Amino acid sequence: MKIISKFTLASCLAIGLCSGCASPFTKHVEWETIEPEKYPVLTAVGYAPIQSQTGESDSQREIMAMKASKLDAYRELTEQVYGQRINGEQSVANMVMGNTHLQGSVEGVIRGARVIKTYPAGKDTYVTELELDMQRVYDLYLSTAKPKRVRDVTYY
Repeated sequence: MKIISKFTLASCLAIGLCSGCASPFTKHVEWETIEPEKYPVLTAVGYAPIQSQTGESDSQREIMAMKASKLDAYRELTEQVYGQRINGEQSVANMVMGNTHLQGSVEGVIRGARVIKTYPAGKDTYVTELELDMQRVYDLYLSTAKPKRVRDVTYY
């Protein structure tokens, strides 16, 4: 039969009492959604040349320019929302600057944008204007993500 020291017994009791308070079932947390105070409205304009588009007729080239200008406007909106990634590279040989290479890219998902206006500007350019109301983006976000914060905690 082993003899348990008073110190070991007291340590076990203290650990048992403290761990009893950390049960995950001793509280109830209520959550509420967070809403921003102000919603900005972003705008973007996209351009595309008409005569440079592939197509057999002027109307086909104009339709392709419409689509290209819309994509350019979406690219600009994405740049405003997510930012632009810039990669740079320079080479030096014999203390003489060689090639300099810069590359920019943008990536993201834009939901809720609205075409404000699309029109030809002059004879060879097509323009598309987009608008992104961040209130609408927030509403779309709420419908899928359901962001939360602690509203109330009740301990039992």
